[in-house]
Amino acid sequence: MGESKSEDVATTDAGQVRGVRHADHTVFQGVPYAAPPTGERRWAAPERAEPWSGVREATAPGNPCPQVGSSYSDTAATDEDCLVLNVTTPSTSGKRPVMVWIHGDGAVGAGHHFPGRALATGGDVVVVTINYRLGVFGGFGHPGLAGSGAFGIADQRAALDWTRRNAAAFGGDPENITLFGVSYGASSVAAHLVSPGSRGLFDKAIMHSGFALGDLPAESWYPGLEALPWLTWRDLAEVEEIGRMTAEQLGCADLACLRALPAAKILEVPQVMNIFQPYAFGGPDLPKVPATAFADGDLAPVPVLAGNTRHEHRGIVDIFRGPVTAEEYPKLLQAAFGDQAAAIAAEYPLSDYDTPALAWADVLTDRMWARPTFRQHELLSRHTTVHAFEFADEQASPQGATHSSDVEYLFPEEELTGTKAELSELMIRAWAAFARTGSPTGEGLPAWPSFGEGAHVQRLAPGAVGPVDYRAEHRLEFWADR
Repeated sequence: MGESKSEDVATTDAGQVRGVRHADHTVFQGVPYAAPPTGERRWAAPERAEPWSGVREATAPGNPCPQVGSSYSDTAATDEDCLVLNVTTPSTSGKRPVMVWIHGDGAVGAGHHFPGRALATGGDVVVVTINYRLGVFGGFGHPGLAGSGAFGIADQRAALDWTRRNAAAFGGDPENITLFGVSYGASSVAAHLVSPGSRGLFDKAIMHSGFALGDLPAESWYPGLEALPWLTWRDLAEVEEIGRMTAEQLGCADLACLRALPAAKILEVPQVMNIFQPYAFGGPDLPKVPATAFADGDLAPVPVLAGNTRHEHRGIVDIFRGPVTAEEYPKLLQAAFGDQAAAIAAEYPLSDYDTPALAWADVLTDRMWARPTFRQHELLSRHTTVHAFEFADEQASPQGATHSSDVEYLFPEEELTGTKAELSELMIRAWAAFARTGSPTGEGLPAWPSFGEGAHVQRLAPGAVGPVDYRAEHRLEFWADR
């Protein structure tokens, strides 16, 4: 790419964009990385954005992809012209590592909700945050539809391809791109690790609180939930059958009819954002589930930084279930674990907890999060270098170090203070070091052995950064066969 004429103008391969220049960084928002997925492009592979003439204003966020909002997010949107990204850079000159962020959930959210200033300036990296198709628009499948169940993956891949082509215009190194994400975004990173089409588009991977290997015991997420073998993945044939039934609900016999419907009409179908949230496996985008691919070594050979939070499921219990009574606790254990319920109740007795909800959350944190995360580390470390972490700042949220509470330390919306600020600075420097070299270590940073060196997991907590006995803390021996 050609050199930018000023710090607030960058020249992409589709045209020039003008961002907002601040004292120590410049932000470009709403930059198209693909054409609007409307009309015939709805439920089709993303195409490159149309070039423009002149300088395009990139001074405000683009549209969030269609979503209905939720109890924890009031964002609602219906405009499908949403395949945009945001770039935060310390300077449009130079050759810095580039970090591409995939936000979580898969049914709500947008890239501009994650301000990149602290990470970009504190780590001296270029930060890219993206929008991608969500729910029924990203995961829809239908018999005979090319790309069924993987349009969200395809969008993320298109954003990575755009970043390879255009990083230099924003002061980034196109040969040093780190893909990272949280929750559903972390599972998306896992998908790209094993997706043949994503090979060569990124050089390092970071996963925060992903569930690539996680299943769902009954009642574990919300009342009435049936057990599921995977939290993130669903067989392609099942996705296509769900799509066929959804088309019937919408009164459509073919894709042409479905593509002609207003987005708002599609969003009226109950659960349409959630039933298509899992990614489909068994097709060209994701031939097999990551658990199998990780075991086989069928993955991109890039360094990995991965981990989760100390109390993953506490916030999830609060949001999706609410208070748990002492009478409910054994019933939940029975529904989730059957004849193992009594042994689990003895291992996690209510007498050890202030509330039954905390006991239930601890059970699920260890079983649903810690066990598969540790297994993920084991499998990946057979084939590549893995650095593992556990975020454990008990001041991170009212529930402690719960799901996604570590994200604020990389993307603070407001300036942090005290020990939070100190841990944030350390994490930003470690994450940037990993993006730069493939290791979260360096001058002034704590030692951080790889997972392959004695199953090392690094605890990240104020005044307590160092090794944690992850197996003991999360009772992995107890959970080995349960």
